[in-house]
Amino acid sequence: MQAEPGGSEPDRDGKARPGPDAGSGPEGEPGRGASSRRPPRVTRDTARPEGGGRAAPGRAPAPARQWPLLAVLGMTGLGLLVVAFDAFRIGTIIIGLAMIGGAVLRWSLPSVGMLAVRSRFTDIFTYGGLGLAILLLALMAQPHPWLKIPFLDDVLHFTVQ
Repeated sequence: MQAEPGGSEPDRDGKARPGPDAGSGPEGEPGRGASSRRPPRVTRDTARPEGGGRAAPGRAPAPARQWPLLAVLGMTGLGLLVVAFDAFRIGTIIIGLAMIGGAVLRWSLPSVGMLAVRSRFTDIFTYGGLGLAILLLALMAQPHPWLKIPFLDDVLHFTVQ
């Protein structure tokens, strides 16, 4: 049984019935137009983010297939451990560098496993932006900041006084 050119296909009785690609025309006429541009009413699956495949072959053990995510989580855990041992500035710098490392991994590797959450651009922008913000805040933390930005001191003095 072959589909008819109007977008319908014959059923068991040989009668034409509308196929999945049969759309309605501008006036609601069935059979006109190849397909609808509307998204389906029921979503059956979610598209995997670009680069969201395995980072290692399928025969490798599960942790090895997700090494980019585990590297970022491991560095973040190390940073939290350093913060717990009362080295706030160093620990938060490690956390910021872990996020920036995640952005670099997302940019440079074609497949990063579960580190790919959204599109490549969005992931790089999010990981890099958060990492940079955490790093800058750690460097400017009081008392005795390692990075002094005079503009921010002027804004703070203006708002407090």
